[in-house]
Amino acid sequence: MKTVLNLTQQSVIAEIESVLDTYPYHPYQQAFAIAELRQDLITYVFSRIPCLYSAIEPEQACWLNYKLPRSPLEHQIHLQNLIHQGIYSIMQEKSDWISHHLCETIQPGCEPSHWFG
Repeated sequence: MKTVLNLTQQSVIAEIESVLDTYPYHPYQQAFAIAELRQDLITYVFSRIPCLYSAIEPEQACWLNYKLPRSPLEHQIHLQNLIHQGIYSIMQEKSDWISHHLCETIQPGCEPSHWFG
């Protein structure tokens, strides 16, 4: 019996990580570190691209580390654009929710000094 492996999922998640690394930590990386928002971004991208599947033998131990071969440049640019659009869309749509969840972060210089008691 073979196992069906979603090849697109691993490739897309890796690309999302790569794209998010290009954004500032606050608020983007910090916001998408929240599991709910990260899942929203993954869902946003998946709903706009076709998925690729492969059937593998169950005894193949390395299947968890399998990645898609390097995609053509056009496909990669399209995927990166979708990720950027998803980040923008989610940040706009959920800005109040994000602000509320990130409000514990205090910007340096905005906190009162404790030096003077």
